Amino acid sequence: MRRSPKVEAALSLGRKRSLQVMLVAFLLYVALVFIFELPFLSHGIPPALSSAGYAAAGIFGGDGLSIPLNLGAEDRAAPFRPLHGTRRLGGSAGGPAGIRLPSERRRTMSVSGLDFLFDSSSVGRGPFSGLHKAAWDAWEVGQKLLKELKAVPLAWSVAAKENRTQEKCPHSIILSGEEFLQRGKVMVLPCGLTLGSHITLVGKPYQAHAEYDPKIAILNEGEKQVMVSQFMMELQGLKTVDGEDPPRILHFNPRLKGDWSGKPVIEQNTCYRMQWGSAQRCEGWKSLFNDETVDGLVKCEKWIRDDDNRMEESTATWWLNRLIGRTKKISMDWPYPFVEDKLFVLTLSAGLEGYHVNVDGRHVTSFPYRTAYVLEDATGLSVNGDLHVHNIFAGSLPTSHPSFAPQKNLEMSSEWQAPPLPDGPVELFIGILSAGNHFAERMAVRKSWMRAVSKSSDMVARFFVALTLVKQHGRKEVNFELKKEAEFFGDIVIVPFLDSYDLVVLKTVAICEYGVRIVSARYIMKCDDDTFVRIDPVMNKVKTVPIEKSLYIGNINYHHKPLREGKWAVTYEEWPEEDYPPYANGPGYVVSSDIARFIISDFEKHKLRLFKMEDVSMGMWVEQFNKSRTVEYIHSLKFCQFGCIDDYYTAHYQSPRQMTCMWDKLQAGKPQCCNMR
Repeated sequence: MRRSPKVEAALSLGRKRSLQVMLVAFLLYVALVFIFELPFLSHGIPPALSSAGYAAAGIFGGDGLSIPLNLGAEDRAAPFRPLHGTRRLGGSAGGPAGIRLPSERRRTMSVSGLDFLFDSSSVGRGPFSGLHKAAWDAWEVGQKLLKELKAVPLAWSVAAKENRTQEKCPHSIILSGEEFLQRGKVMVLPCGLTLGSHITLVGKPYQAHAEYDPKIAILNEGEKQVMVSQFMMELQGLKTVDGEDPPRILHFNPRLKGDWSGKPVIEQNTCYRMQWGSAQRCEGWKSLFNDETVDGLVKCEKWIRDDDNRMEESTATWWLNRLIGRTKKISMDWPYPFVEDKLFVLTLSAGLEGYHVNVDGRHVTSFPYRTAYVLEDATGLSVNGDLHVHNIFAGSLPTSHPSFAPQKNLEMSSEWQAPPLPDGPVELFIGILSAGNHFAERMAVRKSWMRAVSKSSDMVARFFVALTLVKQHGRKEVNFELKKEAEFFGDIVIVPFLDSYDLVVLKTVAICEYGVRIVSARYIMKCDDDTFVRIDPVMNKVKTVPIEKSLYIGNINYHHKPLREGKWAVTYEEWPEEDYPPYANGPGYVVSSDIARFIISDFEKHKLRLFKMEDVSMGMWVEQFNKSRTVEYIHSLKFCQFGCIDDYYTAHYQSPRQMTCMWDKLQAGKPQCCNMR
């Protein structure tokens, strides 16, 4: 039906008026924006930033990279800072492009000012030339890694994090015994384990053999040779640095023969930062009914023992049961699950509360998870000892990379960022040795005892971290995530050499350099990132020595001799003397600044003797300094070398969870240990 001309005219006029009203409203909105919003926008944009800068920052259609910053020492000029002090590494502001940090402060990443400015051809001469050569090589590699780190903007690490979830890991892995041997007796589990993962090992124990290792069997005169048959299956974590053992997340050790008890046993344990925990031994007795279980299973099942008469009830109990008519339960007696020259099938599975081990279809033992580890940390399976491996199968594995890292362990809050360096000299500088992938350890320190340092204007603490190769961890992002962490928190100093256990001594030299030249500290403390420090008692101990005297404080060892055999052996080329000088254990010690200046001076003159054990090196340097000026040696067992004691000054081998627990106790006025794993 056609509309009349009058109706059409009225509709057309209505549409025009609607459009006019909408246009007026839009113009009014634009005017309000220019009047009220533009002044705030103009004040919020730094005037020195050019249009090119906006493009770089991704504000006006740029490439989205963050604005470059100079990275290195903090923003102030430190007293007595030399011209060749800490360098700044180009990079970005500690967050994705165009995003300001929560504190709205520009963050920087320090790079140590140490340098190996000498002819590499000279490192082959003189004592300890091997270690000097290794240090030179590590320094050259470190410079290349530093250059790569400088060239890659922070946005790369953000993209890497997003792409990580796209990388896939195998759902299952199977290796023959020959393939397992070719891979160094290690099965790599790229994404670790997850709930329900299981590993099946088919093997045959060897016949017992005479053991000559004195660490296993010490014979008295006239005694027969000890016969030993045992093997070790271990779930291992990522290596921290070259030369340091990877953590043992699970150490499963069946001892068919050769245990000190003279009986077949199964021992299980963990090893965190080369410190063993409390062993769980299964000796053929079933766990007590009131013992804790693991997913409802006992920790140790019963097996037949030579000294077991298999009578689990007394004669009186037997007669009582007959009188009341109670039916006797039929029990099965099982032998020890491993026999020499007999094939077995072992299955290790990951449950909700711990690991479970079944052998030939029968549950044998369960081991509860310990606090320092999670399933995704178990990135390798190692089997060693008196065992022929036929096959290994790992199934139900996670197929995507775990968030191994930073975003899981780091709490990106301004609350934990380091304050700016004080304008003048400080009383105490604390250098904390750390490794690239110790994200959780550094975060635990920030949230515990370092809080006391941050609140003081007279103290400064920094982590000292070297760089890692991609192949070391299989994680391309370690160095770049470290850069991101350093820029955000502002408390990390990069020592640009390739990390190695034998070269930890270089980090100690870097701590001395930073403490003397960057913060002008009166006293310099060195500790590890698994050391918990009570600041006030440490300073009270320091103040017992007059301020004008040189001091060296810690848990000091006297007349220690180098080990000439075994894993930690020291050759005569490395240390020709029969004794070490007096030295304080590495987890925590304090030196006065004049000793630190002496160390830096000799290092730059290429006169400093380097040794692979950093605490012994410090003792050696202090002894050398003591020849020209008397040093007060202060010894205290409260600088704990192994673990913790109540009323400690420092406690070593503390996991992140223990750090938090100890801080909570300290806030309640109780300087007590948290002995858990």
